[in-house]
Amino acid sequence: MDRTDRRILAELQADGRLSITELAERIGLSVSPCHRRVRALEESGAIKGYRAQLDPAALSLEFSAIVFVTLREGDRSAVEAFETAVAEVPNVIQAQRLFGDPDYILHVVVRDLAAFQRIYDARLSSLPGVQRLTSTLVMKSVVEDRTLPL
Repeated sequence: MDRTDRRILAELQADGRLSITELAERIGLSVSPCHRRVRALEESGAIKGYRAQLDPAALSLEFSAIVFVTLREGDRSAVEAFETAVAEVPNVIQAQRLFGDPDYILHVVVRDLAAFQRIYDARLSSLPGVQRLTSTLVMKSVVEDRTLPL
């Protein structure tokens, strides 16, 4: 990956809707080489995909919580079962496995406190292998959806 590839990635992080023509103009390439580089970046996995950035508040998803999960067992089958099940909970918008305790951190978005309680009781507490859930409420997002430092 060279400087031009990094410039392409920076521009696409800032605006994923850029046409190849607009992108080529911004980085100083002609359209064909720019298109080839973008395809190569996609094929290499450097570009995972494109999507719209949505405002949770505009969609009435104004309640956010962080849930820490500790599993009873840490063997491969317990981890796989938990990860498969948590991936099926649509309100979990991010799930990360951690070193140490707790085992996982989940970012959950819902409409309100009552909706969080329902998901917590019905879905999160019944995930396979869960020993303990601890949650905290998000007061305010300070940094979110930051682009990667290139």
